[in-house]
Amino acid sequence: MFNNIEMMQTAQSMARHASQRQALVARNVANADTPGYRAMDLPSFAESLRAPHQGADLRATRPGHLNAGIDAAGRPSAIDAGVEASPNGNTVSIENEMVRAAELRQQHDMAMAIYGKARDILRTSLGRGK
Repeated sequence: MFNNIEMMQTAQSMARHASQRQALVARNVANADTPGYRAMDLPSFAESLRAPHQGADLRATRPGHLNAGIDAAGRPSAIDAGVEASPNGNTVSIENEMVRAAELRQQHDMAMAIYGKARDILRTSLGRGK
């Protein structure tokens, strides 16, 4: 019943995206001292939401040419975070990862709040209340 409402699907997708990015943040922090490790991230939720609709009839001539960070199924895939490497080749910045983690928590909390409010509105409209 709740899966057919677009707003709830979007909130669910936003929460899933935030948790996927949070997993990459955790992996980046865990490898902060690994020589040669490249910090990874996903495209923002807005970019991944638009991605399946853009470039559908275009042909990529090299990796990353079109829809960078989007795999063949239209799902976000990990991309290089684009941070300058340290002398040992590691690109993890603990400060950037902590800021990203805080932003992702806010994004996840917002998604859950939207989902909860939509659920409450739907229940109220059906006369079931909270």
